[in-house]
Amino acid sequence: MLDAESVEWFKEKGGLKRENGEHFRKTLLSRGGSVDAMQLFRDFRGRDPQVGPLLVRRGLDVPAGGKK
Repeated sequence: MLDAESVEWFKEKGGLKRENGEHFRKTLLSRGGSVDAMQLFRDFRGRDPQVGPLLVRRGLDVPAGGKK
């Protein structure tokens, strides 16, 4: 679920750009296991994870504004 949410964040922010990678590194990767994983995710994404992107990935839901 967290992976699908992270991919969605990158899409929303314009893809694999340096500034996005720096945010990902700073808020998630560089922190490792030093902080609770859910807190790290919240720091990265700015909110709690949602199941929507995972459901879309698995073909169980329609993407926002799209068709199945």
